[in-house]
Amino acid sequence: MQYRILGDTGVWVSALCMGTMTFGREADRTTSAALYRRCRDAGINFFDCADAYAGGESERILGDLVSGHRDEVILTTKVFAPTGSDRNARGNSRRHILSAAEASLRRLKTDWLDVYFLHGFDLATPLEESLRALEDLVRQGKVLYTGASNFAAWQVMKALGISDKSHLGRFKVIQPMYNLVKRQAEVEILPLAFAEHVGVISYSPLGGGLLTGKYRDASSGTGRINENQTYIKRYGDLRVRQAASDFASFAQQHGFAPAALAVAWVAVNPAITAPIIGARNVEQLDESLGALNIPMNAQLYGEVSHLTVAPPPATDRNEEVRGTPPLWPWP
Repeated sequence: MQYRILGDTGVWVSALCMGTMTFGREADRTTSAALYRRCRDAGINFFDCADAYAGGESERILGDLVSGHRDEVILTTKVFAPTGSDRNARGNSRRHILSAAEASLRRLKTDWLDVYFLHGFDLATPLEESLRALEDLVRQGKVLYTGASNFAAWQVMKALGISDKSHLGRFKVIQPMYNLVKRQAEVEILPLAFAEHVGVISYSPLGGGLLTGKYRDASSGTGRINENQTYIKRYGDLRVRQAASDFASFAQQHGFAPAALAVAWVAVNPAITAPIIGARNVEQLDESLGALNIPMNAQLYGEVSHLTVAPPPATDRNEEVRGTPPLWPWP
């Protein structure tokens, strides 16, 4: 396992982060424990969670699993999504952030959260209020670092500007969606993070399972890609399905498991600290862990990248694009 510094925190985290959204949902406690053990055996010390996952059960299970060696792992969780029927049990208000943080600490059975994310941008709450609530949690020692998930680049930059102006702690890590068929983050989010020394733990490197090759026939196969409306909207476009099918064929022709190659392609981007992998069982987890054994060089990266269309630059001046990602480390 390789380890990388998370943004400018000085904290070393594994080059893969384990997402625990399946804990307490698709994976029961026994399976979750097996997934956790496999991660630890592989050298993963970084686990991502959220208060809304499985109605809080994901946090409860993860809290039990880290008991006895809490100092050895880096834990994240999030606030924003609804956690109950009360209309104030959601959002980024000061009231909800402070109460949700206490509830997450209890479920995770820990005195502190390594990273606490705003899980979304709250249009109903001034960003200043949310950032000051997070700062209070940091000053109390209950949160070490803060971050944002699902923020646009301008929203992240606005938060950084407010923090600098008001002498508040800055976001140290962001969590965007990023994979071979969802590359919008390349336009502004990843360059912003690279320039501002903000860590990035991107989610959905497998495109909700689409990039595993399981869904080559768009009309066949069970799973959230064909059954969950959110994922149908996200990945239902026939061009996306065709690109995923082409990718699976390419991976197999070159002797790679599609899941492993998809994760490796994300992980090698120099703006990415650690892709978040997830699994319903150990077999699925092992497929993603195979990314650690793929020698991703410039040629392979370029061949994979050309299987999908890169988004235009933020200025729409396509003539300025030279054919390689602007953050790519090789000449």
